[in-house]
Amino acid sequence: RIMPELPKFDDEDLKSYGDEEEELALSPPAALMSVLATQELLLENILECIPVGEFAVIQPLSDEFCLVLGYLLTWKLTLAFFKAASSQLRVLYSQYLRRTKSLNKLLYHLFRLMPENPVFSGPASEVPNKDTKTFFTEELHLDVK
Repeated sequence: RIMPELPKFDDEDLKSYGDEEEELALSPPAALMSVLATQELLLENILECIPVGEFAVIQPLSDEFCLVLGYLLTWKLTLAFFKAASSQLRVLYSQYLRRTKSLNKLLYHLFRLMPENPVFSGPASEVPNKDTKTFFTEELHLDVK
C-alpha cells in the first residue's frame, strides 16, 4: 500500500540532481534494494548450475520455493514503486538498476525459473475440447490460507 506513496519524497529532492554533468542515478528505497541484493545472491546460489534456457524445478513449499517467491514479490514491490514514480525519477531509478545489474539478474533468473511448458493444471484444464490453458492465458488466484 505504501509503495506508490514513496516516490513523492524523491520528487521533492529531484531539483538538486540536475546540476551535475555525470550520469545520475537514484536508488529506490534502500531497505528494498538491500533485501533484493541479498535475495539475488541466494537465488544465484540456487540456480548457479542451471544454464539459461534450461529450467529449474522448484518443489512447492520448500526452502528454495520460499526464497524464489520472496525474490519475485520483492520485484513486484519494486515495479509498483516504479509505476508510481514520475518519468524523471524513473530515469534515475533505472540508471541505478543498470549500474547494479539488478534487471539483468532478474531476466537471467526468470529464464531459468520459467517452465518449459507453462500448462495450467487447474480444474479448468481437465475439460476436453478446449484450448490448452497456460499460466499466460489464465488469471491466477493466490489466496493465503
